[in-house]
Amino acid sequence: MTAPGVPAFIPRMTDAIRLKQKPGLGLDRELSARAQGFTCIAGLDEVGRGPLAGPVVSAAVVLDLDNVPRGLADSKALTAAKREALFTEILATSHVGIASVSHREIDTINIRQASLLAMCRALAALPCKPDMAFVDGNDPPNLPCATEAVIKGDSSIASIAAASIVAKVVRDRMMARLGNAYPAYGFAGNAGYSTKAHLTVIASEGPCPFHRLSFSPLRQGLLDL
Repeated sequence: MTAPGVPAFIPRMTDAIRLKQKPGLGLDRELSARAQGFTCIAGLDEVGRGPLAGPVVSAAVVLDLDNVPRGLADSKALTAAKREALFTEILATSHVGIASVSHREIDTINIRQASLLAMCRALAALPCKPDMAFVDGNDPPNLPCATEAVIKGDSSIASIAAASIVAKVVRDRMMARLGNAYPAYGFAGNAGYSTKAHLTVIASEGPCPFHRLSFSPLRQGLLDL
């Protein structure tokens, strides 16, 4: 049944899109939102809540439902090469907003608030104005549009998966650049996460200017190795 106020051609159009879908996550949630009358549907995800260094990065992606990149999936389930290839396709076919919150901001407002802020900034960075957003997880930010939080949305909703890929690639590139500036910490390989090698370097050399000093064990000033 067509939603009130939605033109009768919408169901026929969405059926046609289903027939053209490429392998990867389906578009059922986006198509359902479109059938309800939403016209600009974004997926939102963030990367970098857990690391001891660097920013948290968020992406917002509005897919072109007629031209969805093949093979969208949770960024964690993809190889680095596949993420890079999909990143290029997503940027070429979709509206994309990217934003970050720095390690200093994280230390000031805490990682939860920083993650929510990054998502708000990413949505605002889109070249279009979404009227619906699907957000990964169960703790969505206060957005200026209809919002639905979806646990494990990055592995079930195509637009969120696309956002997870964009955010992951952008943050990995940022951490690789930090790795060039501070090679001892291995940021290109560990992305700032608390690997044993990373903790060992912090214990011997101390933190670099991009470490999150509010995070344990940096907060206590000691490491349990």
